[in-house]
Amino acid sequence: MGKLIVFEGIDGSGKSTQIGLICARLTREGRDFMQVAFPQYEEPSSALIRMYLGGEFGDDPGAVNAYAASSFFAVDRFASFKKCWQKYYERGGVILTDRYTTSNAVHQGAKLAQGSRETFFGWLYDFEFRLMGLPKPDLVLYLDISAKGAFQRLSRRQAETGTGGDIHEKAEFLKKSAACAKDAARYYGWRTIACVSAGRERTEGEIEQEIYDCLIELWRE
Repeated sequence: MGKLIVFEGIDGSGKSTQIGLICARLTREGRDFMQVAFPQYEEPSSALIRMYLGGEFGDDPGAVNAYAASSFFAVDRFASFKKCWQKYYERGGVILTDRYTTSNAVHQGAKLAQGSRETFFGWLYDFEFRLMGLPKPDLVLYLDISAKGAFQRLSRRQAETGTGGDIHEKAEFLKKSAACAKDAARYYGWRTIACVSAGRERTEGEIEQEIYDCLIELWRE
């Protein structure tokens, strides 16, 4: 099998920016890899996700419980795996993905009381990796940022693009997601990449270099 590397974090943590920088760098170096992202908003498999995030089941994320909502995202991942990257991965290819099963841990786990999260975390990985047969990540890079910092970034982005956020991007839910993400990172043993160090927001280049070093270490194994 190949290697599966996941970029994870709450909304506004910089996942898409960092995976873009890393993929550009790996391309310049001539490395063979495939980039994917979830959800697949342009694909039919994301229909329930779009309805959910668009508020069609309720404006509050809690209107759909953690287990039901997780199934929406899992089906979309299954479709992507079977149609787009299973053969490449099974031939030994390297997959870099913006979000994965790990995002259910962050966002759906946030709906649960802290004492119930470990049960959910265990169910989630069993559901997607054992029962559904999706590959388990070799490395999860968790971009750690405060809910306040993430919300400021999202607000700037929405102002610049003239777009509104989905139901996961509301300030109160971001706080819950940030707290749950830390629990998930500890539970699963994710590699934490700090977005702020010594009271200073790290530059994109500093974060990119730390991520790159992690990837090259894994690549050599």
